[in-house]
Amino acid sequence: MVNETRERQLDLGCRPIVLKNPPGFAITAFVTDTEFQSLQASRMCVCTAVDQEMPSAEARLRMVSHGNGFRAARRGSSNVGLTSGPYLTYDEIVGSLERLSEAYPTSAELLRLPNISVEGRPIFALRIGSAQGPNAKTATLVGGLHAQEWVPPDALVRFCSDLLESYRFGAGLQYGDCEIDASGVDTIIKNLQLLVLPCANPDGRVYSQTVDPNWRKNRARYSMEDGTICHGVDLNRNFDVVWDFARHFARGFAHASSKPSSYVYVGPSAVSEPETRNVVWLLDRFPDTRWYVDVHSYAPAVLHSWGIDSSQTVNRHENFLNPSFDGWRGIPWDRRYGEFIEKADLEEAVRLSRLMSYAAQCVGGVRYRVRQAYSIYGTSGASDDYAYSRHRVNPSSGRILSFTLECGREFQPELSTREAVMREVGAALAAFSLDVAAQ
Repeated sequence: MVNETRERQLDLGCRPIVLKNPPGFAITAFVTDTEFQSLQASRMCVCTAVDQEMPSAEARLRMVSHGNGFRAARRGSSNVGLTSGPYLTYDEIVGSLERLSEAYPTSAELLRLPNISVEGRPIFALRIGSAQGPNAKTATLVGGLHAQEWVPPDALVRFCSDLLESYRFGAGLQYGDCEIDASGVDTIIKNLQLLVLPCANPDGRVYSQTVDPNWRKNRARYSMEDGTICHGVDLNRNFDVVWDFARHFARGFAHASSKPSSYVYVGPSAVSEPETRNVVWLLDRFPDTRWYVDVHSYAPAVLHSWGIDSSQTVNRHENFLNPSFDGWRGIPWDRRYGEFIEKADLEEAVRLSRLMSYAAQCVGGVRYRVRQAYSIYGTSGASDDYAYSRHRVNPSSGRILSFTLECGREFQPELSTREAVMREVGAALAAFSLDVAAQ
């Protein structure tokens, strides 16, 4: 099924789910009637059609803001905040970060990242916290690497706004039954430096919100062998960790492609894209970064290291730097290889994942599964694996525990559903931030 969906260029909605009874795997994919019939005829999988049509592209594009979606806050005095209106455009995301940095100058700073996008757009992050500078204890939060995932950038803007506003007014944060009192907010702001990059892929978001809602990649131009121009690199396959999937993985077990036409195209080289280099720059510029959370959609889940292969805590020589295992990685339940992780790191990653899962579930009862990022197939060049791999490549680098927070059940949910999902993300990140700030 994995090979079938990849070869046919089907857009997987989420990572595969392991089924225990009966044993097997489930993969969500968006397919046309013709593609569905082709999959059925292949006999490589059991196909079940869900009797629910995705809203048309036109209907989804109508959910994009055409005004100012970032204005009056809940308490009004600061005159900033995310409204419950349409999805933010990229310009509105940038404007929101500018206004937050102006409204809360002692607690927030706008950072212009060094690399503009492929199409020339400047990219910004927001630094939050009283602790400042390269040596401050830091957590980095990133969203929007995949363009069609409209909720994560809005959710990160909302989280920044809620946190800064609550601190100014000496109030707590509440998302459903998940509540952090004023002293907890104070702890986050005073003890932790948060670096928030809401939209890492601005060109892709603009294209997704104006032309093709299903667009995933950035908008780089690359040529096929026949001279055809194709657009886009999957930024979450472009980081420098087992990027060369054809060498590192068993054939057919890395969800990646060397074809520019593929929606999981890894790019011509590792870190080839300016948008990827901005994330790397943040981790380089702030070497005391200890935690990294990449927010995606969809499938309610909190994923932890590794995504390369199943994690194991015994055999140190089984690791992504060891060429002896090239060609073995990514095969499910294969005892010949498992990606090594320190036992203490794995235990802490699971603990923090469960913390985020519980907080998100307290909002509306939606269960966020806690899972290792690796599932049926290995993932090459992913940002979360890159963040955690840095200390293995260079022992002088700090250790970064990394996570992927997968939110919601659609790439572009209806606006009422979007509000609930943003609260789930806010709850998870607030609980996470308080915990690590107190360490």
